This record gives sequence, structure tokens and C-alpha cells, in this order.
Amino acid sequence: MKKLLIISCLLIAINFGTSCVDSKIQDTEVKLVTAEEMQSILELEDVQLVDVRTPKEHNKERIANSQNIDYNSPTFDEDISKLDKAKPVILYCKGGKRSAKCAKKLKEAGFEKVYDLDGGISKWKHSDKLKIEVKS
Repeated sequence: MKKLLIISCLLIAINFGTSCVDSKIQDTEVKLVTAEEMQSILELEDVQLVDVRTPKEHNKERIANSQNIDYNSPTFDEDISKLDKAKPVILYCKGGKRSAKCAKKLKEAGFEKVYDLDGGISKWKHSDKLKIEVKS
């Protein structure tokens, strides 16, 4: 009976220990979001929406209210340092590669919440989920 009690206590301790580890890992990860999830986040939180494409791409078409920080710019690191690390950031690019690289850099720099639009603007520009501004 004593062995059963000890084993039960160990299992409970292991369960609590791993659940805490999982939540810490989740906090350090970048969350891929759909356009619909992105809209919900934009409505519920004070978010920094960042387009990491080139200025030319951003001027041609962009998600409404996004700011442009070119991932390939020589001033990229300086530009992202001006963002608020405590505020959530949603990133997007054309297809998802640049925003994924940027998301990794932001997490390494200590940003608390980083979201990445799954598939970039190309995947969602024809849906009714995003408000896209197009230069005429």
C-alpha cells in the first residue's frame, strides 16, 4: 500500500512538471493563424500588424492598417527594435517564408506574442476574411 501511494505521488508530480514545461514551450512558439483568426485577434487585442515585404509590394496591395518593415532591408533589425515587445505582433508576407524568418527573430529578441499569417497574403487575398487595400 505504501508503494502504491509513493508511485501515485510520483506520477502526480511528473504530470504537474510536464504540464508546466509544455506551457513554457508554447509561450515561446510562434502561432500560425488563418485570416479569420487574425481578424479576431485584431478586434480583441491592441496588435502591431507588420508586412515584411518590400515597400513596392506593400504599396501595390496590403492588409489595411499594416505597417511595412522590409525583411530584406539593411535597417531591418533597427526597424523591428522600434516595435513594442509587450504588444502582440502579427506578421505577413507574400507566401509565408519571410514572415516565418522574421517571427523567429522577434521571438529571439524577446517579443511576447508573435503570430504569423499562414500562407501569407497570397493565400488569403481573394477571401472575404481580410480587408485588402489595392493601389489603383
